[in-house]
Amino acid sequence: MSALTDIPVTAADGSTVDLSDYAGQVLLIVNTASKCGFTPQYAELEALWRDYRERGFAVLAFPCNQFGGQEPGDAAEIANFCSLTYDVSFPVFAKVDVNGPAAAPLFERLKGEAPGLMGSKGIKWNFTKFLVNRQGQVVERYAPTTKPASLKGAIEALL
Repeated sequence: MSALTDIPVTAADGSTVDLSDYAGQVLLIVNTASKCGFTPQYAELEALWRDYRERGFAVLAFPCNQFGGQEPGDAAEIANFCSLTYDVSFPVFAKVDVNGPAAAPLFERLKGEAPGLMGSKGIKWNFTKFLVNRQGQVVERYAPTTKPASLKGAIEALL
């Protein structure tokens, strides 16, 4: 099995990249949306990014429109919203599917390594979070209701 950081993803500009730039870092990978009740979590995600990035931590956001059509915009609209509304400076990638036949390979891997309640592999809503250690292993899956600030202890333990 290849390393998590070898999985190709699509950048907001449409280019294909792998996550090798983040190899050896602690990652918080999140499916996001601009018009969701959990959208204010962007502010806490940005705070985590600013607090820990110098220690080898990254937040990686993947917008998703599969839950109630809550991410209808294109890449430019999403970037503009994130920047102007929440001053987001962490990477926001291209919109992805996280469930179903067109699910992004990264999310298939994350779901396989960290199933949800009762072994469910499907992601239930936007702002599901996956914490990944420096070795590229998924340590924990967090529900959309889990506030990013509550993850500080888990992040610090991995740093």
